[in-house]
Amino acid sequence: MIGSGASDAYLWIAIVLITLSALLTRAGLLLWGTGLKFRPVVQSALRYAPACALAAILVPDLLFVDQHLVLTPENPRLIAGLVSCLIFAFFRSMIGSLIGGMAVYWVVSYAFLG
Repeated sequence: MIGSGASDAYLWIAIVLITLSALLTRAGLLLWGTGLKFRPVVQSALRYAPACALAAILVPDLLFVDQHLVLTPENPRLIAGLVSCLIFAFFRSMIGSLIGGMAVYWVVSYAFLG
């Protein structure tokens, strides 16, 4: 029980506004339809957005261990990430890069972390 009717109204207004903001920011362009056209330069830039987002998530996890920058072979995630990138660059195999990266991670982490 929240309390007074005014508190309930504020709570419901907050829930509705948060829901609308999430809906508009996540699905706004899809809901807009085909009427929204971007210039070609914007369209070409948006093609790189997923790769940039993925890099922004992965790179800090590969480079930092316990909030410290570790660029040595004692960082098994960095070594495994580099090997995974090399496997993908040479063979263009996503499954191969995942399997190879995980295998290198296990070997390096066992060798250095015992």
